Amino acid sequence: MKTTCGTDMIEIERIQQSIEHLGQKFLKKIYTENEITYCESKKTQKYQHYAARFAAKEATFKALSEIINDIDGYWQFFETVNDNMGKPHMHIHYPIKGIKNIEMSISHCKAYAIAMVIVTYEEQ
Repeated sequence: MKTTCGTDMIEIERIQQSIEHLGQKFLKKIYTENEITYCESKKTQKYQHYAARFAAKEATFKALSEIINDIDGYWQFFETVNDNMGKPHMHIHYPIKGIKNIEMSISHCKAYAIAMVIVTYEEQ
């Protein structure tokens, strides 16, 4: 059994600019329909939520970097969903063997979003 950690922090303005300049092309490449619906529901704070989910995907990839090679083209395989209490969880829609548990925490303020992910998996 192995435990790994990934963390990522991003400027919210960077995500906002990408969305404003690339629009649906960027959104559809990075986010699932559920994530887009969730973030858009946040109205004036939507960019903070988009950035937090971007950071969560990056942090997850970093935590899994020993068992997956490349995230390019696979952004939507990583989906952040909230449970009934609002706690975020990472759902992976891609067959990665051996994952036993994923714990995640995300946060954001006016300028930055951050995510930390801890993965426990069986070494292959």
